[in-house]
Amino acid sequence: MKEFDIAVIGAGPAGCMAAIRAAELGKNVVIIERNEGIGKKILLSGKGRCNITNSGPLDAFVEKFGKEGDFFRSAFFSFFNQDLIGFFESRDLTMKRERQNRIFPATDSALSVVKVLKDVLSKNKVTILHKSRLSSIKKKSNHFELQINDTDKISAKKVILATGGKSYKETGSTGDGFNIAHKLGHTIVRLKPCLVPLKTKEAWVKELQGLGLKNVRITFRTGKKKIASPIGEIMFTHFGISGPLVLDLSGDIVSALKKDEKANLFIDLKPALQTEELENRLLNEFMDKGSTQINNLFKVLLPIRLIPVFIRLLKMDPERKASQITQKDRAAIIRLLKAFPLTIMGSLPIEEAMVTGGGISLKEINPRTMESKIILGLYFAGEIIDGAASSGGFNMQRAFSTGYLAGEKASNA
Repeated sequence: MKEFDIAVIGAGPAGCMAAIRAAELGKNVVIIERNEGIGKKILLSGKGRCNITNSGPLDAFVEKFGKEGDFFRSAFFSFFNQDLIGFFESRDLTMKRERQNRIFPATDSALSVVKVLKDVLSKNKVTILHKSRLSSIKKKSNHFELQINDTDKISAKKVILATGGKSYKETGSTGDGFNIAHKLGHTIVRLKPCLVPLKTKEAWVKELQGLGLKNVRITFRTGKKKIASPIGEIMFTHFGISGPLVLDLSGDIVSALKKDEKANLFIDLKPALQTEELENRLLNEFMDKGSTQINNLFKVLLPIRLIPVFIRLLKMDPERKASQITQKDRAAIIRLLKAFPLTIMGSLPIEEAMVTGGGISLKEINPRTMESKIILGLYFAGEIIDGAASSGGFNMQRAFSTGYLAGEKASNA
């Protein structure tokens, strides 16, 4: 049976960084990875460009993770965005900043990120067992016994579970890590899809498939709960809606939907204009173009593909003349412009989400070390840990930060 100081389960961003840090500190490290290569989820992130982190301050990161945010403070303090940027730039991979402080490799290729990680792992002589599935972990008196592919066994003094969540199943994130942790006595906070497109009741969304709306705001309501987004972009799909604003609110919406069968979402199509400003604008348009049909008049207000649906919801004749629009009609138009309604019935399944919410209970992990409070010598890193943030590089940084901290503390313990 081969013996190692540290076994890392999973070769995503968290697992790779954990292995690198432990190897830098002189440990004999093995990575157990079920895929043929490392970093498969990295290759999909940021539409293949890899939004590796965000240049915002630490407090902003903590805030993005909501009530779970404080747990990750020590990990971020140990290895934060500038450390991560420095890690890659010192290895000749330049980074660049884009809108909303998102950091990408200057190559615009996630492959370049994976190549650096692969090179550093090789340089530090980390053993990687590809196409290897961890079947079980048994804690012995002073080491762990790991069963691989039901046929092979290795032993390790410490184990770092970095198997990811249950999202992006094609990357190998099947949720096996949760089952293993549960068998070892850990509590799994209920899993939910985060950063996931939403399904709507309205069938007319199929007519708008692929239509993106920029500079809009969405507001979600269910019962007494109300969540509003900043101004940004959404996109209609054949089953509902997606886009940055929707994805960022989706975790909260999915949680609310577990209590109610449906919820209401409203799109403010003109967030920069107040009701009175819209009233004046409409009045001027209708007076200047009294003989124009409203289906043509709306072209100055809305994308052409949205106009037929908009008029149907108003229950107006599309050939009606602007001069025939009453004050009551204008009020209805303004209401619809400021609160275009959709009924949210659910989301795509967790396997099709970008990020998994839920995971190993934070109460059972030491935030200063990432070590299990239940089994000494067992550490966690990355998405397997409860908590998820909005898009923008925050989840990727969480993976690298917790991986770094787990690798360091497992080596020094």
